[in-house]
Amino acid sequence: MITDRQIQILNCLIKEYIKTAEPVSSDLLAEKYDFGIRPSTIRLELKNLIKKGYLEQPHTSAGRIPTDKAYRLFVNQLLEENWKEREKEIGKIIERCVNEFETASLLTKHLAEASSVFSALHFLNKELCWQAGWEEIAKEPEFANQTFLSSFMNFLEEFDKNIKKLELNSPINVFIGREIPSPKAKNLSLVCSKCQLNDNKALIVLIGPKRMDYYKNIKLMDSLLKELYD
Repeated sequence: MITDRQIQILNCLIKEYIKTAEPVSSDLLAEKYDFGIRPSTIRLELKNLIKKGYLEQPHTSAGRIPTDKAYRLFVNQLLEENWKEREKEIGKIIERCVNEFETASLLTKHLAEASSVFSALHFLNKELCWQAGWEEIAKEPEFANQTFLSSFMNFLEEFDKNIKKLELNSPINVFIGREIPSPKAKNLSLVCSKCQLNDNKALIVLIGPKRMDYYKNIKLMDSLLKELYD
């Protein structure tokens, strides 16, 4: 069982890790956030979160990083929020495009630029796929690691096969690490949604490291669905 205070500390730690890609220390959390407790209590709570499987510590003297279990808790909280704002640019793209192919191309590019991760839009009934975002995602620090880059490339090579294995049970679906049915994706996360572009059923996927900005990417996907169906 995780307490409300532990959730608050964990959420702040995840946000810091998303920004920096560096293990987060208790000193940093105490300096930047007011949890109403002593630094020694923050350190104790971080140890408790490690025991419960929400954090791991790469080295004894290092800070902490979130586990898949932590990301799942974080994402579930975001999915329960009711987004009210929309991305106006998405609406403009849909309005000015003359056909679903142009819409697919421009939406894929816009989502990649807005999310800073890799974007793919796949027409399920025509086996057509648009992809964008190499320039954006290559800036992420994970791509300096050759093993990560190789796994990412291998995952994309089998993209069509991998996405057909996904079980989409909600308007917006998030798959984290080993939740993705591919051995090449243990360090990745996907934000996915099905939609309809004219007569074509489409699957839209945002692909990035597990450290991706879930708040922004879920909000982007939610905005897209509202523009398509309102």
